[in-house]
Amino acid sequence: MSAEAKLRDRIVVIGRSLYRRGLSPGSSGNISARLEDGWLLTPTNSCLGELDPGSLSKLDWKGSLISGGKPSKEYFLHLAMYQKRPQSGAIVHLHCSYAAAVSCLDGLDPASCIPPITPYFVMRVGKLPLIPYFRPGDKALAAQIAMQAEKHAALLLANHGPVVSGQDLDSAMYAAEELEETSKLMLLLHGRKIRTLDNSQIQQLGETFGATWGS
Repeated sequence: MSAEAKLRDRIVVIGRSLYRRGLSPGSSGNISARLEDGWLLTPTNSCLGELDPGSLSKLDWKGSLISGGKPSKEYFLHLAMYQKRPQSGAIVHLHCSYAAAVSCLDGLDPASCIPPITPYFVMRVGKLPLIPYFRPGDKALAAQIAMQAEKHAALLLANHGPVVSGQDLDSAMYAAEELEETSKLMLLLHGRKIRTLDNSQIQQLGETFGATWGS
């Protein structure tokens, strides 16, 4: 089996897992992965729980379709992330409930939507900037993503949901799951005084695990 075929199959497996656990309701969310000769993306209006490996969209680095179904209308946000993060091999974009709920809160710190409340959030996600609201499919969003993606592996789209990149599909999925769980914790703690990790504790995570909290 070719590397591309294996990647297609893994996207299907991950999509099904995310859907079954309620992290991508209906036809929401999309998954992409980098190839040597382009990149794969889930097609438009597709349910992540019912993906077909042969129908996944394959695009070039200009965003043009090479083969497969019509790509998600949000293809440009993936492309903007890849262009600024050559180290990223995959991206997961979800409309998961808790992270989407956090994205709707007023008064978030746009430089860091979720404080460092657990070491796992620091290690797997890092500092999470807030991207201003744009209507779905508005390509002006790409420029905003490009401004943050070079320094941050994950972003939160206002009134929308998270965009999470990783070295590969599994690491992107795990980071997206960690973000959703931390969003749940943040909402459970909302209105209470939170004890966050301090700078020295964050530094220790960097020295021990290579965690990058971000600037």
